[in-house]
Amino acid sequence: MADSIIENADTDSIPEGFSVFVAESGEGALTQRIRAHGHALVADEPASVGGNDLGPKPHDFLLSALGACTSMTLRMYAGRKGWNIGRISVALKIGPVDKADPKAGTRISRRIAIAGPVDAEQRARLLEIADKCPVHRTLTGKLEIATEIGD
Repeated sequence: MADSIIENADTDSIPEGFSVFVAESGEGALTQRIRAHGHALVADEPASVGGNDLGPKPHDFLLSALGACTSMTLRMYAGRKGWNIGRISVALKIGPVDKADPKAGTRISRRIAIAGPVDAEQRARLLEIADKCPVHRTLTGKLEIATEIGD
């Protein structure tokens, strides 16, 4: 089923001036087709909340964006510095800051693993650089979402 959703992703075109297009797939109550820069993806929710579990949940895409951007930013920085730091991986989770107080906000926890040898100074610098990845800056900076209902 997920393969047919991806194959049908080209039936809608991305409106001019936009870079990502999301539309219901018609193959489940919550299953969505996503087109982004020529790539086709599927988002869904688990069956426990009415989805078909055919793809990652929306928050998984958000975390994936931050994790990928973090890893890429660190890789580019280490490359410019000539540091052989080995493989970079990033684990992420999202949840309430305080489960007892929903108004306390949401926390994204990010754990970066560096497979190669890094000294304390490199480690500290890499931690600083991780916070400079463009997705991190978007999420922690002033963000405005302009929503309209179009034709």
